[in-house]
Amino acid sequence: MNRIARFAVDNPVTVLMLVLGIILLGFISFGKLGTDLFPDLNTPKIYVEIKAGEKPPEEIEKNYVDQIESLAMRQSDVVQVSSVSRGGSAVITIEYAWNKDMDEAFLDLQKELNSFSQNSDLDDFTISQYDPNASPVMVVGLKSDRIENMDELRKVAENYIRNELVRIEGVADVRLVGKEESELVIETSKYVLESYGLTADAIAAQINNYNRNVSGGSIVDMGTKYVVKGVSVMEDATDLENIIVGFRQSASLAPASGIENPGVSPSDRIPVYLRDVAEIGFANKEPVNIVTINGERCIGLSIYKEPKFNTIDAVLSLDRSFEDLSRALPGYEFIKVTDQGRYINNAIGEVKNTLVIGILLAVLVLYVFLRRIGTTLVISVAIPVSIIATFNLMYFNDLTLNIMTLGGLALGAGMLVDNAIVVLENITRNREEEGMTLRDSAINGTGQVGGAITASTITTIVVFLPIVYLHGASGEMFRDQAWTVAFSLISSLIVAMLVIPMLVATLFRGDKNEKTSSEVLHFIWYKNFLEKVLEKRGLVIILSILILALSALLVPQLGSEFMPRRESAEFTIGLTLPEGTSLERTNSTAIRAEQIIKDLLAEKVKMIYTQSGEDNTSSLGQISGTKGENTASLKVILEKDYISITEEAIALIESYLTAIPGLEVSFTREETALQTSLGTDEPPFALEISGKSNTELERILGESRAILEQNKDLYNITSSLDEGTPEVEVVVDRFKTSYYNVSVESVTNQVKSYLEGSPAGSFEVDGEMKDITIRLGKVPLSHLKDLMITAGDVKVPLSELAEIRTVVSPREITRRNQARTCYLYAMVRGGKAFDKVVGEAEASLKPVALPPDYKMEFTGEELKRRESMKNLTFALILSLVLVFMVLASQFESVLQPFVIMLTIPLAGAGTVFTFFILGKPLNMMAYIGIIMLGGIAVNNAIILIDRINQLRESGKGKKEAVIIAGSQRIRPIIMTSATTILALLPLTIGIGESASLRAPMALAVIGGLVSSTLLTLIVIPCVYWIFDSFGDFLKGGRRKPLTSI
Repeated sequence: MNRIARFAVDNPVTVLMLVLGIILLGFISFGKLGTDLFPDLNTPKIYVEIKAGEKPPEEIEKNYVDQIESLAMRQSDVVQVSSVSRGGSAVITIEYAWNKDMDEAFLDLQKELNSFSQNSDLDDFTISQYDPNASPVMVVGLKSDRIENMDELRKVAENYIRNELVRIEGVADVRLVGKEESELVIETSKYVLESYGLTADAIAAQINNYNRNVSGGSIVDMGTKYVVKGVSVMEDATDLENIIVGFRQSASLAPASGIENPGVSPSDRIPVYLRDVAEIGFANKEPVNIVTINGERCIGLSIYKEPKFNTIDAVLSLDRSFEDLSRALPGYEFIKVTDQGRYINNAIGEVKNTLVIGILLAVLVLYVFLRRIGTTLVISVAIPVSIIATFNLMYFNDLTLNIMTLGGLALGAGMLVDNAIVVLENITRNREEEGMTLRDSAINGTGQVGGAITASTITTIVVFLPIVYLHGASGEMFRDQAWTVAFSLISSLIVAMLVIPMLVATLFRGDKNEKTSSEVLHFIWYKNFLEKVLEKRGLVIILSILILALSALLVPQLGSEFMPRRESAEFTIGLTLPEGTSLERTNSTAIRAEQIIKDLLAEKVKMIYTQSGEDNTSSLGQISGTKGENTASLKVILEKDYISITEEAIALIESYLTAIPGLEVSFTREETALQTSLGTDEPPFALEISGKSNTELERILGESRAILEQNKDLYNITSSLDEGTPEVEVVVDRFKTSYYNVSVESVTNQVKSYLEGSPAGSFEVDGEMKDITIRLGKVPLSHLKDLMITAGDVKVPLSELAEIRTVVSPREITRRNQARTCYLYAMVRGGKAFDKVVGEAEASLKPVALPPDYKMEFTGEELKRRESMKNLTFALILSLVLVFMVLASQFESVLQPFVIMLTIPLAGAGTVFTFFILGKPLNMMAYIGIIMLGGIAVNNAIILIDRINQLRESGKGKKEAVIIAGSQRIRPIIMTSATTILALLPLTIGIGESASLRAPMALAVIGGLVSSTLLTLIVIPCVYWIFDSFGDFLKGGRRKPLTSI
């Protein structure tokens, strides 16, 4: 280690050029780093979504889902296949092992299911991988006071605004929500058509016949070749009115039966024009969804960026573009609803603030302890160099700037200065107490602690290695953070070993033997205190064991949850009306709910963005799939000053909305989108019941629901077996259809034509293709039986061929691994740890009788919590083993690492007490903090034990070595701990957008560091003394001091 320091001191220009090179490349790397909300997650799930008109759930399950599931189960590395079949649609989720190559899996599945994509019965068949970064980077509402027709507003949005936005670099797509499109409607009735002997299908065929261009070969004349083209494309509605759809005979020649006489000449036939049997005009199609902002109708623009493109750059370009569009389109208003760039910007700003605060506090701590301006300048230079060097390593390893990597930098901010502090403090001590020259103190001071800081850096890095290799949600989320912390610590070690001694030797040019011991902060009292502690070492160890035992007893009291909740001024209210409710009625209910919220919260509400109907832009559209005509979502954004009352606002709104009969209400707090990123959008509490018989499942579900409704911690309890879509079953009589020589398919197609009308092609209007649709008017349910079905040459009423009955189909059919399941969902009130709520619910459900082969288990957030806790517990054990191995090799002893590693349970006790006092449950973030502690807490003990070994090697006695080492190392130990703790403080008090996400992690580290620092200075010397009593330990512990490395 002395050689490295000597090289740095002797070659200051070389080291300076190296540092400048790193800084230059660092700035270039920083500019090239992509910016995303989350790391590039390899969520091992593929979703197959099918849409099939208005088919009931049972038919969709039987005809499509069953086959798709069977084929998917045969794919390699498939862990689980689950599905949800609803009226007209189904979503099949195929889950693979975490180590599966998802691109390969996607192609294999696509190949296997190719036949379904060719199926003409399916309206839509899509296979997609879930990408959490594929959510819109911005949602903007577009409205105009001058335009009431939503088709006109759509034209502006689709043909002008959309085209302007997709040209922006980094913008991949712009989707429109709440739009309406006009079509040419041919309105007639079945009675009029019957009187002329016409059908809707025959008219549609005639229109298609006329409405096309046909190639007629070519003619060569005088050496020139002419292409012959038959032109018959319709140009306006008048062309359509003049189409002849049939002929009728004059009254004098018409036979009594009303059937055309084949002997009549063509000149005696009277043409029937389309205008004679129908009214033709433009009308808007029924919208798929309706969007309003603060009660006013608008169109929502969901804007998506290209993968890997810098989100902030994309958002800045969009902001500029919207300013230009506002000037170019006076009277049009653009209202920004959500903005991912703002969130990331605030997160980056928060990290910058945290880093600046961390640096200032580190410098302040240094000045308080060392009272030297020069030393503070040295540290001030060292920290930015470490951070900028980290950007280089991030860029070369394809990491992006995201919530997790920035979190790694924020967490590392306090640790970056630790190595520099230890080196600088030791150089200062050598110069002031040993009387060395600047050059010698820089070389020897760095060499003495070089081995210790290398060991402490390696131990901190190795605790992150198990996270890098973890599978599952926790591994995917925290891998990038682990790499970032590791890179920043490696950078800080290089800076401490090269830059610090070079700067000290170059910048400080004072009196070689100048001493400022009177100014320097000393802990003289600690020498006497440590002497007394060593005398009562037995009592100290007993007290330590009692503290550990007490903390172990408190752990079950804390409880645990999956992810921390975030304070946010935004929340989403989901409204679900009975299945079969029309979009118009759903929208009027949503407007009513919006008015209730405005009345309740008044000036506290900034904006309410309401979307009624199908959600075709959500990043979770393919997962949840629950959006239909009977659902609506209201995104409520409060003014920033009222963030603290969000919980009360939700409770108040809930009490009013749940009073509306037939309305199901759910609330979603705007979390840090982690639920979204991990592929779940369901309520946190989910109970799965699986079995064979639907009747038995309904019984178990009913009993369970009745019990859970008594639970005060749960609200908004819903089930997957709630009353579903009302249906009309047309049960065709096979004997009668055979008798009339008509197929079942022909009967159903004719009924469909009566109810939905017939498509009759399209034609161009103002540069847009407009659909032509024949509508036969609304058919009331009571008239369905009277519909006339053409059976060969005769017409018979539908009631003659089929029995008509009204039934209610299941709301949805859920399956897991080809077995039917049903679910109970609930929202959880705050105030109690999630695992305790689940535990109480589990205990209360024990009386429910389950037949053999029927199972009841908690899924959703609880399943993820258990999986993550299991993974992270494994990671903690593995990290402790790795730390032990590093320490054993560093100290050439198997017993000494045990002394050092005793700081880890002491640190754990501090974390437990911190969470217990604050009344917070442990969660995934806190567990990551505890794993980090495994590497950080041992650093103080390494510095102490290493110095004891050096002193004993130089001939000092055991007691003298322990006391001198303690008095020499108390300053760097307290300084490094203080800088780490103070740098993490901004995260715990929730400064910034994503601080609450990392607050539990920071709290775990702070609580553990406070206790481990205090106890290291008291307990570790006592434990060392006891372990040293063994003869073989003395042999293992007495090795060459680390100075000679």
